[in-house]
Amino acid sequence: MLFDMTLVERVTQDLTAAMKSQDAARTSALRMAKAALQNGAIEKKAALDDAEATRVLQGLVKQREDSIFQFRKANRPELVQKEEKELDVLKAYLPAEASEAEIEKAVEKALAETGAATPKDMGKAMKAAMAALQAAGKPVDGKKVNDAVRRRLGA
Repeated sequence: MLFDMTLVERVTQDLTAAMKSQDAARTSALRMAKAALQNGAIEKKAALDDAEATRVLQGLVKQREDSIFQFRKANRPELVQKEEKELDVLKAYLPAEASEAEIEKAVEKALAETGAATPKDMGKAMKAAMAALQAAGKPVDGKKVNDAVRRRLGA
């Protein structure tokens, strides 16, 4: 039954379960996710498909990661802890991220396809590597791909 349910339906169902079990942290994270998904549907003027819903959740994950970084810089461990809990809840709804090996493989392929050989070719190589990983359905942090391309091009 889990596989014929859309991502939006799963979030809604899990929110109800979290509220019933009085799990405050999970309820808060799922409420935020549901609101973001509803806003995405309103902007689109139609229901979100799973790929679009995944992109919305990836945006929320990125926000949490940025917040954690900022809170660590500001020495606010209680806020870091709160954001990390929300991050864990949100990541459970995303497909597994591309591994280092998959990133390296995509970068190698992108360099071969684009003929990129110097740091000036970073943009072409990045675009091709990101497109290949996304086409494979693997969410990936652009910073990790950027680092891999830089290493290969000696930038």
